[in-house]
Amino acid sequence: MTDTAPDPSNADFTNAGEPFELFSSWLAEAEKSEPNDPNAMALATVDADGLPNVRMVLLKGLDDTSAENRGFVFYTNFEGTKGRELLAHPKAAALFHWKSLRRQIRVRGTVTVVPDAEADAYFASRPRLSRIGAWASAQSRPLEGRFALEAAVAKYTAKYAIGDIPRPPHWSGFRITPVEIEFWKDGAFRLHDRVVFRREDAGALWTKTRLFP
Repeated sequence: MTDTAPDPSNADFTNAGEPFELFSSWLAEAEKSEPNDPNAMALATVDADGLPNVRMVLLKGLDDTSAENRGFVFYTNFEGTKGRELLAHPKAAALFHWKSLRRQIRVRGTVTVVPDAEADAYFASRPRLSRIGAWASAQSRPLEGRFALEAAVAKYTAKYAIGDIPRPPHWSGFRITPVEIEFWKDGAFRLHDRVVFRREDAGALWTKTRLFP
Protein backbone atom coordinates (compact mmCIF):
# COMPACT_ATOMS: atom_id res chain seq x y z
CA MET A 1 0.00 0.00 0.00
CA THR A 2 1.39 3.40 -0.93
CA ASP A 3 1.33 6.83 0.72
CA THR A 4 -0.64 8.32 -2.16
CA ALA A 5 -3.81 10.36 -1.95
CA PRO A 6 -7.08 8.42 -2.40
CA ASP A 7 -9.28 8.80 -5.42
CA PRO A 8 -11.47 11.86 -4.67
CA SER A 9 -14.28 10.46 -6.83
CA ASN A 10 -14.99 7.65 -4.35
CA ALA A 11 -18.17 8.13 -2.36
CA ASP A 12 -18.04 8.00 1.44
CA PHE A 13 -18.71 4.30 1.98
CA THR A 14 -18.58 4.69 5.76
CA ASN A 15 -22.24 5.78 5.68
CA ALA A 16 -23.40 2.45 4.21
CA GLY A 17 -25.96 0.63 6.30
CA GLU A 18 -25.75 -2.87 4.80
CA PRO A 19 -22.61 -4.79 3.74
CA PHE A 20 -23.88 -6.92 0.85
CA GLU A 21 -25.10 -3.95 -1.14
CA LEU A 22 -21.82 -2.14 -0.53
CA PHE A 23 -19.85 -5.23 -1.56
CA SER A 24 -21.83 -5.52 -4.79
CA SER A 25 -21.17 -1.89 -5.67
CA TRP A 26 -17.43 -2.24 -5.03
CA LEU A 27 -17.28 -5.44 -7.09
CA ALA A 28 -19.10 -3.73 -9.96
CA GLU A 29 -16.53 -0.93 -9.91
CA ALA A 30 -13.68 -3.45 -9.80
CA GLU A 31 -15.09 -5.20 -12.86
CA LYS A 32 -14.53 -1.95 -14.77
CA SER A 33 -10.98 -1.29 -13.58
CA GLU A 34 -9.20 -4.54 -12.71
CA PRO A 35 -7.25 -6.02 -15.64
CA ASN A 36 -7.73 -9.65 -14.52
CA ASP A 37 -10.21 -11.57 -12.39
CA PRO A 38 -11.92 -8.85 -10.33
CA ASN A 39 -13.79 -11.70 -8.59
CA ALA A 40 -10.56 -13.28 -7.30
CA MET A 41 -10.27 -13.73 -3.55
CA ALA A 42 -7.65 -15.16 -1.22
CA LEU A 43 -9.29 -18.00 0.70
CA ALA A 44 -7.93 -19.07 4.10
CA THR A 45 -8.66 -22.43 5.71
CA VAL A 46 -7.01 -24.45 8.50
CA ASP A 47 -5.68 -27.99 8.51
CA ALA A 48 -6.03 -30.68 11.18
CA ASP A 49 -3.23 -29.09 13.22
CA GLY A 50 -4.76 -25.61 13.06
CA LEU A 51 -2.11 -24.41 10.60
CA PRO A 52 -3.61 -21.93 8.10
CA ASN A 53 -3.60 -22.39 4.34
CA VAL A 54 -4.35 -19.63 1.85
CA ARG A 55 -4.80 -19.62 -1.93
CA MET A 56 -6.61 -17.66 -4.63
CA VAL A 57 -10.04 -18.80 -5.81
CA LEU A 58 -12.78 -17.15 -7.85
CA LEU A 59 -16.05 -15.89 -6.39
CA LYS A 60 -18.87 -17.44 -8.43
CA GLY A 61 -21.95 -16.30 -6.55
CA LEU A 62 -23.16 -13.96 -3.84
CA ASP A 63 -26.90 -14.32 -3.34
CA ASP A 64 -29.04 -17.15 -2.08
CA THR A 65 -32.79 -17.56 -1.98
CA SER A 66 -32.73 -17.21 1.81
CA ALA A 67 -31.67 -13.77 3.04
CA GLU A 68 -30.23 -15.37 6.19
CA ASN A 69 -27.93 -17.58 4.11
CA ARG A 70 -26.59 -14.97 1.72
CA GLY A 71 -22.92 -15.56 1.22
CA PHE A 72 -19.89 -15.88 -0.99
CA VAL A 73 -19.86 -18.97 -3.22
CA PHE A 74 -16.90 -20.71 -4.83
CA TYR A 75 -16.40 -24.18 -6.30
CA THR A 76 -13.71 -26.79 -5.85
CA ASN A 77 -12.77 -30.46 -5.64
CA PHE A 78 -13.83 -31.85 -2.26
CA GLU A 79 -10.90 -34.28 -2.35
CA GLY A 80 -8.30 -31.51 -2.72
CA THR A 81 -6.62 -29.77 0.20
CA LYS A 82 -9.08 -26.90 0.64
CA GLY A 83 -12.08 -29.17 0.11
CA ARG A 84 -10.94 -31.60 2.79
CA GLU A 85 -10.05 -28.80 5.19
CA LEU A 86 -13.39 -27.06 4.77
CA LEU A 87 -15.37 -30.27 5.22
CA ALA A 88 -13.45 -30.97 8.44
CA HIS A 89 -13.41 -27.38 9.73
CA PRO A 90 -16.31 -25.45 8.13
CA LYS A 91 -15.07 -21.94 8.77
CA ALA A 92 -13.11 -19.68 6.44
CA ALA A 93 -11.82 -16.20 5.75
CA ALA A 94 -11.53 -14.46 2.38
CA LEU A 95 -9.85 -11.32 1.13
CA PHE A 96 -10.64 -9.27 -1.98
CA HIS A 97 -7.93 -6.79 -2.97
CA TRP A 98 -8.43 -4.42 -5.88
CA LYS A 99 -5.15 -2.66 -6.57
CA SER A 100 -6.64 -0.41 -9.26
CA LEU A 101 -9.11 1.00 -6.72
CA ARG A 102 -6.86 0.80 -3.65
CA ARG A 103 -9.57 -1.10 -1.79
CA GLN A 104 -9.92 -4.38 -0.02
CA ILE A 105 -12.66 -6.38 1.71
CA ARG A 106 -12.14 -9.01 4.39
CA VAL A 107 -14.77 -11.69 5.03
CA ARG A 108 -15.02 -14.23 7.86
CA GLY A 109 -17.75 -16.76 8.49
CA THR A 110 -19.09 -20.28 8.55
CA VAL A 111 -19.05 -22.55 5.53
CA THR A 112 -21.73 -24.84 4.08
CA VAL A 113 -21.94 -26.96 0.94
CA VAL A 114 -24.24 -25.48 -1.70
CA PRO A 115 -27.34 -27.50 -2.69
CA ASP A 116 -26.86 -30.06 -5.47
CA ALA A 117 -29.18 -28.18 -7.81
CA GLU A 118 -27.13 -25.01 -7.43
CA ALA A 119 -23.86 -26.87 -8.07
CA ASP A 120 -25.34 -28.69 -11.06
CA ALA A 121 -26.49 -25.44 -12.63
CA TYR A 122 -23.09 -23.80 -12.24
CA PHE A 123 -21.22 -26.88 -13.47
CA ALA A 124 -23.39 -26.98 -16.60
CA SER A 125 -22.47 -23.35 -17.33
CA ARG A 126 -18.73 -24.05 -17.40
CA PRO A 127 -16.80 -24.52 -20.67
CA ARG A 128 -16.74 -28.14 -21.78
CA LEU A 129 -12.99 -28.51 -21.24
CA SER A 130 -13.33 -27.15 -17.70
CA ARG A 131 -15.93 -29.82 -16.99
CA ILE A 132 -13.58 -32.46 -18.38
CA GLY A 133 -10.82 -31.06 -16.17
CA ALA A 134 -12.97 -31.47 -13.07
CA TRP A 135 -13.07 -35.23 -13.79
CA ALA A 136 -9.43 -35.52 -14.86
CA SER A 137 -7.68 -33.69 -12.01
CA ALA A 138 -6.99 -35.51 -8.75
CA GLN A 139 -6.52 -32.11 -7.17
CA SER A 140 -3.65 -31.55 -4.71
CA ARG A 141 -2.39 -35.14 -5.02
CA PRO A 142 1.06 -36.07 -6.38
CA LEU A 143 1.43 -35.96 -10.18
CA GLU A 144 4.25 -37.98 -11.70
CA GLY A 145 4.40 -35.82 -14.81
CA ARG A 146 2.43 -33.66 -17.20
CA PHE A 147 1.75 -36.65 -19.42
CA ALA A 148 -0.31 -38.30 -16.68
CA LEU A 149 -2.59 -35.27 -16.53
CA GLU A 150 -2.91 -35.13 -20.32
CA ALA A 151 -3.72 -38.85 -20.37
CA ALA A 152 -6.47 -38.34 -17.80
CA VAL A 153 -7.91 -35.47 -19.84
CA ALA A 154 -7.86 -37.68 -22.96
CA LYS A 155 -9.57 -40.49 -21.06
CA TYR A 156 -12.50 -38.35 -19.94
CA THR A 157 -12.70 -36.51 -23.24
CA ALA A 158 -13.29 -39.88 -24.89
CA LYS A 159 -15.70 -41.02 -22.18
CA TYR A 160 -17.85 -37.89 -22.53
CA ALA A 161 -17.37 -37.35 -26.26
CA ILE A 162 -21.12 -37.17 -26.81
CA GLY A 163 -23.85 -35.65 -24.69
CA ASP A 164 -23.79 -33.86 -21.38
CA ILE A 165 -20.95 -34.11 -18.90
CA PRO A 166 -22.32 -34.83 -15.41
CA ARG A 167 -20.94 -33.08 -12.36
CA PRO A 168 -18.43 -35.30 -10.53
CA PRO A 169 -19.62 -36.39 -7.08
CA HIS A 170 -16.42 -34.98 -5.57
CA TRP A 171 -16.87 -31.53 -7.12
CA SER A 172 -19.24 -28.91 -5.73
CA GLY A 173 -19.43 -25.50 -4.11
CA PHE A 174 -19.06 -23.92 -0.71
CA ARG A 175 -20.84 -20.87 0.62
CA ILE A 176 -19.20 -18.63 3.20
CA THR A 177 -22.02 -17.13 5.26
CA PRO A 178 -20.30 -14.13 6.84
CA VAL A 179 -20.44 -12.99 10.43
CA GLU A 180 -17.90 -10.23 9.71
CA ILE A 181 -17.20 -8.10 6.62
CA GLU A 182 -14.61 -5.34 6.75
CA PHE A 183 -14.23 -2.65 4.09
CA TRP A 184 -10.89 -0.84 3.68
CA LYS A 185 -10.04 2.10 1.44
CA ASP A 186 -6.60 3.61 1.00
CA GLY A 187 -6.06 7.03 2.53
CA ALA A 188 -3.32 9.62 2.21
CA PHE A 189 -0.32 9.04 4.49
CA ARG A 190 -1.79 5.69 5.60
CA LEU A 191 -4.79 7.33 7.27
CA HIS A 192 -7.05 4.73 5.71
CA ASP A 193 -10.82 4.36 6.07
CA ARG A 194 -12.02 1.12 7.68
CA VAL A 195 -15.55 -0.01 8.49
CA VAL A 196 -16.46 -3.44 9.84
CA PHE A 197 -19.93 -5.03 9.91
CA ARG A 198 -20.44 -7.80 12.47
CA ARG A 199 -23.28 -10.06 13.60
CA GLU A 200 -23.58 -12.96 16.01
CA ASP A 201 -24.90 -15.40 13.41
CA ALA A 202 -26.58 -15.52 10.00
CA GLY A 203 -29.97 -14.56 11.39
CA ALA A 204 -28.81 -11.60 13.46
CA LEU A 205 -28.77 -7.92 12.57
CA TRP A 206 -25.54 -6.28 11.48
CA THR A 207 -23.71 -3.80 13.68
CA LYS A 208 -21.29 -1.32 12.11
CA THR A 209 -18.08 0.05 13.61
CA ARG A 210 -15.58 2.47 12.17
CA LEU A 211 -11.98 1.47 12.97
CA PHE A 212 -8.70 3.31 13.33
CA PRO A 213 -6.39 2.65 10.36
